[in-house]
Amino acid sequence: MYRALWNLLPGPVPVKALLALAIAVGVFFLLMDVVFPWVSTLMPYSDVAV
Repeated sequence: MYRALWNLLPGPVPVKALLALAIAVGVFFLLMDVVFPWVSTLMPYSDVAV
């Protein structure tokens, strides 16, 4: 699967590496800003009673 994604990226190897890094960073920030906060509201550990 990674080979297919690598082949879809345009340009020579250094350009592909930069694009892959930029995509990985973008996915990371998307997860941190959107997905993880949404999932944390669904987790039961926020209802702690001692």
